[in-house]
Amino acid sequence: MAYQKASTDDVESVIDDEYGGMWFLKEALDTDEVGVTVMRLEPGSKGKPHDHSEDGQEEVYCVVEGEVVVEFDGETVTLGENEAVRIDPDQRRQLRNESDDLARLVLVGAPI
Repeated sequence: MAYQKASTDDVESVIDDEYGGMWFLKEALDTDEVGVTVMRLEPGSKGKPHDHSEDGQEEVYCVVEGEVVVEFDGETVTLGENEAVRIDPDQRRQLRNESDDLARLVLVGAPI
């Protein structure tokens, strides 16, 4: 088959419902390199601080609803709806929803 379809209903969220939800679709889509993640971040919630220095994966975070703050070693970038940021593998980052509204994002990553 030349395509593969997947949904967040096909996989389990890797974070507790109280914080939102985070669904890794790479395996469900059977991709070789590209990872696709759908994330729902409740108000006041935050993601795990991390980098991808070990696997060399660059990432793009695209906000499809709401607003998030991405912290980079003390510097912050605010992203609103339809805004995206590309992040180098070695850059430590953490997502936060400091607003009163739900935020939804699509995260895409692949090795450089």
